[in-house]
Amino acid sequence: MLPFTHQQFLDVLSAYNAAAWPAQVLAYLAGLAACFALVRRGPGSGRFVATTLAVGWAWTGVAYHLLQFTHINPAAYAFGALFLLQSALFLLAGWQGRLEFGAAGGPRRVLAWALFAYSGVVYPLIGLAAGMPAAQLPMFGITPCPLTLFTFGVLLLATARLPWWLVVVPSAWALVGGSAAFLLQVPQDWPLFFSVLLVPVLVRHRRGDAVTATATP
Repeated sequence: MLPFTHQQFLDVLSAYNAAAWPAQVLAYLAGLAACFALVRRGPGSGRFVATTLAVGWAWTGVAYHLLQFTHINPAAYAFGALFLLQSALFLLAGWQGRLEFGAAGGPRRVLAWALFAYSGVVYPLIGLAAGMPAAQLPMFGITPCPLTLFTFGVLLLATARLPWWLVVVPSAWALVGGSAAFLLQVPQDWPLFFSVLLVPVLVRHRRGDAVTATATP
């Protein structure tokens, strides 16, 4: 049983989107820049992408959870703290050189780019098709669910074994946020449940990809 109604949830999203403008545009630009860095794989691309993710998780933790969602759900204080922790973990992994990206191929690359397209384009379109007004849509990069889907896509392109602690919070939110698909009538959140199945793939060592990344100029 949720401590808030469906309408209260939509009202929070509406107030948040109005207060956050033009962060929605900046989030899309940051996402595109991260995708370009993933394709180019130049010096420092790992740190740039990790920093981009860190900013997204920090913003969402503070601006969405702590400043807005706490109005209707006290658990949002814990959510906000976890999102800030995840932001710090991305910075730590990125600046320690533990997040590097290479020429991942096969199903992982296809799935990663499918998640990018879904979180940025398909996600809001499904919301509109389901009858959600544009002002009440969970937006790419600044709300938890599309941010989590984008994050899983990025991590799929990592070239080496990911630290297990880097995927705990995204995995937990995939389950919590995925419940919105039926509890809050947000059908575009259904893929969050299935994204948890990616965790074993993310944390295993991928020696072949690391070699490929090293050999790629």
